[in-house]
Amino acid sequence: MIEFFKEYLPYLKNYKRKLFLAIFGMILVSISTAAVAYLVKPVMDKIFVEQNVTMLYILPIFVILAFFGKAVGSFLSSYYLTFIGEDVVRIIKNKMLKHIVSLDLDFHLNIHSGELISRITNDISRIKSAIASDAISFVRSFFTIIALIVVVVYQSPKLALFSIVIIPMAFFPIKIISKKIKILSKESQEQNSKLTSSLSEIFNNYEMIKAYNSQDYEQKRFEKENLNYFKINMKSVKQQQLLSPIFEILGAISIVSVILFGGREVLITHELTTGGFFSFLTALSLLLDPIKKISNSYSKFQIAVAANERIKEIMMHPVMIKTGYKKIEKINNLKFKNVDLLYGNKKALNNINFTAKKGEVIGFVGDSGGGKTSVVNLLLRFYDPSNGSIYIDDKDLKYFDLKDFRNHVCVVSQRVYIVNDTIAANIAYGKDRDDKKIQYALEKANLWDYVKNLDNGLDTVLDESGTNLSGGQRQRISIARALYRNPDILILDEATSALDNKSEASIMKTIYAIKDELIVFIAAHRLSTVKNSDKILVFEHGNIVCEGNIDFLKETCESFKKLYMGHNLV
Repeated sequence: MIEFFKEYLPYLKNYKRKLFLAIFGMILVSISTAAVAYLVKPVMDKIFVEQNVTMLYILPIFVILAFFGKAVGSFLSSYYLTFIGEDVVRIIKNKMLKHIVSLDLDFHLNIHSGELISRITNDISRIKSAIASDAISFVRSFFTIIALIVVVVYQSPKLALFSIVIIPMAFFPIKIISKKIKILSKESQEQNSKLTSSLSEIFNNYEMIKAYNSQDYEQKRFEKENLNYFKINMKSVKQQQLLSPIFEILGAISIVSVILFGGREVLITHELTTGGFFSFLTALSLLLDPIKKISNSYSKFQIAVAANERIKEIMMHPVMIKTGYKKIEKINNLKFKNVDLLYGNKKALNNINFTAKKGEVIGFVGDSGGGKTSVVNLLLRFYDPSNGSIYIDDKDLKYFDLKDFRNHVCVVSQRVYIVNDTIAANIAYGKDRDDKKIQYALEKANLWDYVKNLDNGLDTVLDESGTNLSGGQRQRISIARALYRNPDILILDEATSALDNKSEASIMKTIYAIKDELIVFIAAHRLSTVKNSDKILVFEHGNIVCEGNIDFLKETCESFKKLYMGHNLV
């Protein structure tokens, strides 16, 4: 637990004034609570025993001041520590997302998106609870215990030693229970991740669920995971609630002991006044509550520690694709030299060699799994070659600044990303808005006639995933987005698969019209998409088996002929 707070202490340097006010508030609460307990003695002795009328009017003022101080201190400590906790959690969320989006494609392919959502929301929320709520209770209770012990010892050192010695008896069961809570909390968080993943799958695939009438199936799957989550949480609650009866029993033993032995000092030896005894008893009673709160906070800290371990698993995950430092002015040529690519132990590409120059259109064809997408992943530097190298203008791609390189490359794939924002924001995605450039990009993507007739034109808001557009329109938005960025390398990965032949022909005409300023790569199954390419690479089982233009391939390449049998190649 100490290590947990050590990790978050550096964040506090930005909140010195607020931290000072929070600590001042906690000290004020503890002193005021102790004052309330101490005031019981003069109230009993002066007002009820000595029947001092003057004190009848004076002492209530001090009681009010004590409660007022407690109220002010409680506000200061709660508000400022909550502010600090919430802001620290906000910073952690930002850092975590920044790290997650910097991680390699391989990481994202091997972890469910629902798992990541759970870690960045649910797990961090548990840390927020520890920093913003449990920490307040723990520290405030600690100061209160110190102040009340001073009162208890002041009123009767002998009784104080006798009664307080019982308290350490609670630490052993607290330690055992807290360990169990930590284990159960980790299980709970993992189960919650499964729940989030299940919901993510349901909401992302609702069309298939309805089409296959699988609502009941998905409901049963969710209910099963939800029941497991409930069972784990109830085990954790059971352990947490065990702390309360332990303290109640120990508190009862302590108070009964004080009544027996303290009563003897009042009635027989007269070492303690009635007011002093009740002041002692009040302080001891008040002492039990902060001790109970500390134990509860300690057990809840175990939940945060478990959550923090899961967050660190993500934050400690290394970025494997390292950036270089060279900047790019313009990309004129690109070269693959003896490139191999492994996915784990599986070889995806074997000894790939080709060169592409500005002004060329290079087509990739082949059966599914042949290696086309793997080459696209290397072109975007989602992966680095297992062997061999990729060169830009005769310099190894690894030496270039990764962010700068990707600013010069655009990809349009089958999977179209549409944000719940305006058409203009979707086209200019990640860049400043320029309506003239947006219009030009939409015209080239054959979508401007549609957009200009909308009531709000470029400011029309698209639904989540672009559900208020057709599949072809979504694809054109993606193509326009790529053209808007004016890249040096344009990659079309089945980019026209959702378009009709006429729309595809129009867009390909645009691509060929601007190709002199670009290197264009087209991965496609349709022959019509790649037929005019300057060079076509035929992939088979991770190898380039043929290379050339369509006229050369249809004469010499058997693999190409098999792919497009029936397309009137000869």
